[in-house]
Amino acid sequence: MTTRTKLIAGNWKMNGLKADLAEISGMCARLATLKNSPVETLICPPALLVAEAAGLASLSKLQIGGQDCHMQVKGAHTGDVSAAMLKDAGASHVILGHSERRADHGETDAMVCAKAKAAKAAGLTAIICVGETQNERAQGREYAVVGAQLAGSLSQASQAGDTIIAYEPVWAIGTGLTPSLEDVAQMHNFIRNELARAMGEESQGVRILYGGSVKPGNAESLMSVANVDGALVGGASLKCDDFMAIVEALKL
Repeated sequence: MTTRTKLIAGNWKMNGLKADLAEISGMCARLATLKNSPVETLICPPALLVAEAAGLASLSKLQIGGQDCHMQVKGAHTGDVSAAMLKDAGASHVILGHSERRADHGETDAMVCAKAKAAKAAGLTAIICVGETQNERAQGREYAVVGAQLAGSLSQASQAGDTIIAYEPVWAIGTGLTPSLEDVAQMHNFIRNELARAMGEESQGVRILYGGSVKPGNAESLMSVANVDGALVGGASLKCDDFMAIVEALKL
């Protein structure tokens, strides 16, 4: 049986100024006090803070990632950041295909797939996000939607060492709503089976994170669900105390 180390990842989205890097320093200090913790940790701040955050976390257990990357290595793409740039700044991971990118910037599965290839080429681990809207779930289409996103977003070159899937029901992001534990279990089991069809035995090493209103109060129960290999945390990752409360809830 494959053992997958749980990962608690924080997505700061468009939040954070230089002064907020104190939260990163606080997380590093708190993580240093955890002995034999079975949990990996990651914070993905805005691109402008990645390099400084990576410097602060360089000797700690905290990893730093980006929130998006361009599919090209370099070129005439004003305002974009390449995977190679993130890697050069000290990032180890990059979030791809988040529902906010898909909705606000019209990102398609094909674009996410191209970005995943670029991330792999740069030596980054891609966190590929999938998830249905409230209307899609009401119509009973949640599995069809997530299955299609997986099939279109995964690169044929994707491997367990460079790919993480994050299931984020769009209707639960930042709303305070969460699906039932049974709903989470069913979707994560579905994703695990879809990964097996696409990747074979390699899929057993791919971690599947849950995201959507993860808080200190519900983290332990969510993380106890089968095939939930960690969390992609939004608002609760902005403050050291909230983020660490989630991490410490899993110190089992």
